[in-house]
Amino acid sequence: MAVDPVAAWAGLLRTHAAVVPKLERALVPTGLPLTWYDVLLVTNAAPDRRLRMSELGRQAVVSRERVSRVVTELESAGLVERQPNPDDKRSSFAAITPEGRRRLRQAAPVYLEAVREHYLAHLTDSEVKVLARALGKVVVAEEA
Repeated sequence: MAVDPVAAWAGLLRTHAAVVPKLERALVPTGLPLTWYDVLLVTNAAPDRRLRMSELGRQAVVSRERVSRVVTELESAGLVERQPNPDDKRSSFAAITPEGRRRLRQAAPVYLEAVREHYLAHLTDSEVKVLARALGKVVVAEEA
């Protein structure tokens, strides 16, 4: 059987298109859009639960262009606060607030269940390992 490299790319795009809207719908009752959840998750996992805006733009799944707008929305909702960077007056940090952490913890089981139901349930453990390893290689190479 011949390998069709375009099929792997198309499969990735179609999977994203099929699964992401279902994750977004699952999160609706939590009041956290998927973009908010992503930024809160990345910020919460950072040292001191804060990241420079430029680093948040690199780590979040949200596009770098949108991350500033998402942080502004989260700030208005009281879930994130911008903090000046004392070492570099031109940059600032996005820091998750206690309310942001509470809302993230509240939404996490909903998000994880949706990922399990709409993605992981269709794969074996060995397929998950292969995908994680293969896609991780692409991320490392392209983010370098």
